[in-house]
Order: sequence, then C-alpha cells, then structure tokens
Amino acid sequence: MSYPKNELAQLLLVSLVAQKVEEVVISPGSRNAPLTIGFVNHPKIKAYSIVDERCAAFVALGMAQQKQTPVALLCTSGSALLNYYPAIAEAFYSEVPLVVISADRPAHLIDIGDGQTIRQNKVFESHSHCNVNLQSSVLEDNAVLVEEALCKARTMKGPVHINVPFEEPLYETVPSLSKWRFKKLPASPVSFEEAPLEIDFLKALANRWNLAAKKIILVGAQYPDESLRVHLNHFSSDPSVLIFTETTSNLVGDSFIAAIDQLLFPLSGSALEALKPEILLTFGGMVVSKRVKEFFRAHPPKEHWHVDPYKPMNTYQCLTQHVQNSASFFLRQFACVTAPKSSTYQLDWNRVKQNRHAKQAAYLKTIPFTDLKVHGLLYESLPENIHLQLGNSSVIRYAQFFETKSSWQIFCNRGTSGIEGSTSTAIGAAMVSKIQTVFFTGDLSFFYDSNALWNAYIPKSFRIVLINNQGGGIFKVIPGPSSSGVSDYFETPHNLGASQLCELHGFHYECVDNEKDLKAVLKGFYQKSEQPKLLEIRTPSDKNDLVLKAYFKNLTKNEQSV
Repeated sequence: MSYPKNELAQLLLVSLVAQKVEEVVISPGSRNAPLTIGFVNHPKIKAYSIVDERCAAFVALGMAQQKQTPVALLCTSGSALLNYYPAIAEAFYSEVPLVVISADRPAHLIDIGDGQTIRQNKVFESHSHCNVNLQSSVLEDNAVLVEEALCKARTMKGPVHINVPFEEPLYETVPSLSKWRFKKLPASPVSFEEAPLEIDFLKALANRWNLAAKKIILVGAQYPDESLRVHLNHFSSDPSVLIFTETTSNLVGDSFIAAIDQLLFPLSGSALEALKPEILLTFGGMVVSKRVKEFFRAHPPKEHWHVDPYKPMNTYQCLTQHVQNSASFFLRQFACVTAPKSSTYQLDWNRVKQNRHAKQAAYLKTIPFTDLKVHGLLYESLPENIHLQLGNSSVIRYAQFFETKSSWQIFCNRGTSGIEGSTSTAIGAAMVSKIQTVFFTGDLSFFYDSNALWNAYIPKSFRIVLINNQGGGIFKVIPGPSSSGVSDYFETPHNLGASQLCELHGFHYECVDNEKDLKAVLKGFYQKSEQPKLLEIRTPSDKNDLVLKAYFKNLTKNEQSV
C-alpha cells in the first residue's frame, strides 16, 4: 500500500475517513495526484474515475442524494473546477451534502501566466456553506478548517469547498500515513440534534390551528420517511385538513391529493377562493407545481407556516411563521396539542379529486399516441420497489398528473430545475442504490448530458426511458414562445436518436413509436439483463401540445362548482 508523501494530502485523507466519507468521485488530472493516490489506496474509501467534470459532479450528487451523507469530489486545477458549478448549485438548493476538493497551484503562481491557473479560492462562495483555502505551512490551522468544512457539509446538508494548493513534486509516496503532531481529529461525524419546541409556542400555534375550518398541508421534495407518512395520516383524519403532496414528496396516502396540478389547473375565480385555506403549513424542498405557487400568491392564506431547521422559505410571499424543526419532529410534537375541527373542506375537495381521476382515466383511453398517453402507460408499467429518477421540464410536469405508489422512491433535480446533469445524477444514484433505478427523461435533457453514459460503473439493472418529441415540447404548451416568431430557438427542433450512443456505451437499445409496440416492449423492459437498457419512445411533436390542452378542458367538462 502506498500513500502520498505530501502532508496536506495526508491531512485531508485522514479527515475524510474520520468523518465517515466513504466515496470519492475523481476527475483525472495531475495537480490532484497526491490526493488521487491517497483516495485510491485507502481501504475505507471507494474511488470512482469520471472524466467529464460536469458529469462527475452530478454523479457525486446522485450518490449523496441516495446515501444522505457527504460524498467527495476531486479535480485538478484550472477550469476543471468550474465545470462542477451546475451540480454545486443544485446540491445547495436541494440540500445534498457534497465535499468539493480542488487541487490548486501555490499562490505565487496565480495570475502570472502559468498554465491551468484561475482564481479558485471561494469560487463557489455564493452557493456553498463553507469555503476554505488551505496552506502547506500551517497544518494545525488546516486541520481546524477541514474539520469545520466537513461538519458543515453534514449538518447543513449542502456543498462545501476545500481548495488545496500543492507544490511539486506531486507523485512521491510513502508506505504509511504519518502520525499527526496536532490535536486529535474527531472520531465520529457531528450530527444535527433537535431541541423540542417550547410548550407555550406549540399551544399558541395549536389554538389557531384548531379554530381554522380550512387548512392545507403542502409537502415539497422529501426523502422517503415512514414516520412522516404516519404523522400525516394522523392529520388527514381531520376533516378540515387537505394534504397536497408533490410527486417528489415520496408520501402516499389514500386521502392525500397527490396529482396537485390535475386538481388545480382547471380552477379559476370562485373555485380558487373556495379552496383557499386559512392556514397553510409547508415543509420539504422545492415545489414543482407552478400552478400551486400562482394559487397561493394570488389567494394568500391568513397564515403560512414553514417548517425547516434552517431555511425560512417564503415561496408564496405570505410567510408568517418559520418553525425551526424537521417536519417529522415538529409534527410529532404538534399532534399532541391539536384536535380535529368539524368541516366539509376535505370531503368536498376529495370529491373533486375523484371526479378528476375518473375523467383523466376516460380521456387517456381516447387520445392518440402522444406524450400524455406515453406517461400514462409508463406509470402503469412500473414495477414495485423501484427507484425512479425524473428529468426536468416536461417529464417532471407530466409526472404531476399521475398517482404514485408507496414502494416507489422518486427524485428529480429541482434545486435549480436545470436540464443539465439529470442523466448523470440518475446514474450516480443507481451506483449506490439497493434497488433498481429507472430514469425517465426528455430528449433535450438526455442529449445535453450524453457524456453521462461515459461511465464504467453503470449497473446492468439501470433503465433509461427516453421520450423523444424532437425538441423542447414544453415551449409549445407555455404561452409566449409560439407567438414570438423565433420558436425554433426555444424548441430547438432536431432529428437525433440514441441508437449510436447506446452502441458506443454498451446499452441495449429499443425504439418504439406506437402504443402496441410500447406495451410489448415494457413487458420485459425491467427484467434482469446483461446490459443496462435504453428505450427510446418517439412521439409526434405536432400533436403533444394539442392533446395536453384538450386534457385540461376535459377535466372540468360538466363539473359543478364546489
């Protein structure tokens, strides 16, 4: 076994091991050689080599998303580091712990015309929780800085950046790690501990809650959490409470309103006013539904309480109370002081929900082979106990119209809502997931991140469903682009297919363009195989938007107001 001779590299190696960082995604280079040598050779760290830095960062994000513990990234000096930025921003807003380690030139070589040098110190300052620039001459100070960064990645649930200037030589090794002469590193990771809320504060909230006849609990992106589901089921027994759950909330309940957009899109005027709650209670991460944001901004509740240990998210511009707890911890306390309120609120809107479900089911049987039809068939076909990753834009928005199963774990990069990196994130998640990972994506997102397939660690069970409508189909649906006169620059029409990419990267490939063939392929698509698989589904770009617009009109046909 060989380790880097460089003491700064040894310090980082020992610190990551002490903080139980077990995976490191490395982008090949030379200036990061001391750390590459250390990470690859240490028995408690699993190292991965991903060439494209942008893909590498999203792969690490997908891994950390699933493990819910920090994963490290390592790159060489120069512009390599800047390619991490999209994933850093996503991790910051999606609360995914990443430890970004960049090798650098010593300070005296910056801005003098030396190769592969940029100003790396604090380059991610606006989208990270900690930024440290180490110095080779003060190891004890470095130890404190590294410990601070690693603790913040874990407790704040987000990215931190450690910049490490290395002097040459870079490749010298020693047979064992040095015995450190400064204070002992922590033996175990620091964890976030919550304090119970003051009873008077809880009772004050409960007094207002118990009097309100119309209340909505809205849940954004969440990790699967059985205790949270149990707490929400308790509140769903209150007839004055509606529970809205996003597709990415990973919460399923019989009385929950999961397909929020299916309920909200057709509503207007008096119906929206009838739905408006007195109290809105929110928790979880980013919310996909633009319609629900418009609803609460135009029809604000009297009170909006947001539950989060750190962030007072004022998404609906009417926040009145920030409760600094995790959702599960808060609901467990809150349930002890609340009581049901007599109301027809939940009953009335659940009737609307059931009516919409029936109309959607009937409509899907009548429509031609289009994006909406395809999504309906895909959600019917998914097996139990799968991990589903969703691409952004149309894919995640179509998902909002369909019910999900409690055995599915569903994720999407909604921190920044960008199309870049979705495939890489899904692959990173698949690399550490204990269950099969399936990825639904659109064509622009897939081709934009096609280097994601340049990865030696993709599990054979990994499945990609590529819905190819030959361009940005969402721009035919949203108002504006089609009347701009330059729609091609929004929709970016193309004639690309995925067959050659699959041949290059060892994926089994199939392509369909009709309902009969799709149903036939889906019967065996998720079964065991010797290769990962990609199914390309081609849909007509000139019909998708027409079918979707008619869908919304159909939902309210012959419907009585609430």
